[in-house]
Amino acid sequence: MSTAHRLDISTAPFLHQGRNTSRVMLEVLMALVPVIISAVYFFGVSALMLIAVTVLACVLTEASLAKDGINFGVLKDNSALLTGVLLGLTLPPATPLWVAALGGIIAMVLGKAIWGGLGQNMFNPALVGRAFLQAAFPSLMTTWTLPESFLDVAPSTFAVPLMSAQADVVTAATPLALSKFEGKVTEVGPLFFGNTAGSLGETAGVIILLCGLYLIYRKIFDWRLMVSTLLSVAIFAAILHQVDPKAYPGPEFMLLSGGLMFGAVYMVTDPVTTPITSKGAWIFGAGVGVLVVLIRLWGGLPEGVMFSILLMNSVTPLINRYTQPRPFGSKATPK
Repeated sequence: MSTAHRLDISTAPFLHQGRNTSRVMLEVLMALVPVIISAVYFFGVSALMLIAVTVLACVLTEASLAKDGINFGVLKDNSALLTGVLLGLTLPPATPLWVAALGGIIAMVLGKAIWGGLGQNMFNPALVGRAFLQAAFPSLMTTWTLPESFLDVAPSTFAVPLMSAQADVVTAATPLALSKFEGKVTEVGPLFFGNTAGSLGETAGVIILLCGLYLIYRKIFDWRLMVSTLLSVAIFAAILHQVDPKAYPGPEFMLLSGGLMFGAVYMVTDPVTTPITSKGAWIFGAGVGVLVVLIRLWGGLPEGVMFSILLMNSVTPLINRYTQPRPFGSKATPK
């Protein structure tokens, strides 16, 4: 029988940009290179060691959890590599290496594997690993240091597992901690260029912002997620600052301090754990922004980016459900 006029039927999507998961992950990793360089510049060799350990832990865990036994072929999508880098950049500089490795294992097991693998997880894996470390080692995860030189490594970095969790070095308060507990607002300059205490990847606001604009230009993620997050923080903070300038810092401080910029660019924009609709993206970002301000100003901790994103991850299915557009050609549901 002739097949010259055969009609082939397939499922959507019918048009694509020639990108696959591996390529998208690789482009995000490329956009993280400047952030890694800035982390190494400000925090020295400790940053390299921590990122290397979290990447190694994530990669080995991913390969070990393959359905057909240990299989390094599952790493070709680059998702484990990206998770490891993101997790490493959320850690304080003096984090013991064994704690960083534990965070990588938890990120892959509880953040990804138990949900069924790539694309099935409800929560951002890197943030799951970071949240576990925050709960297990709260003092360690809120201890911040500044190196004296590039080769300056905190003694706690090489602590024996389960024997020591204290950073026995001179510590420094983050801008958010100074604002919350001492009422001191850090100037915009240091926040913008990264010369402050904090997690490895969160201090250089200008570099993170430029990387985010690059990813938007490359159409790697939905720009609405990033913009709505930053916009909601700016508006909410500006309103509170107008009400009482002495009690509430201005929007520029709220935007550039802590991990907001890093979270808005690299965590909020995770396509798996965030809404797929345009309206849902605005709702998700606005929710993250409002929660960040609420936790920072009235919560027990000075930072709230991680918890805000995880909380909004949990309601992503509901947001997707109630923001679905009306199918083309169908009638609106009567009220």
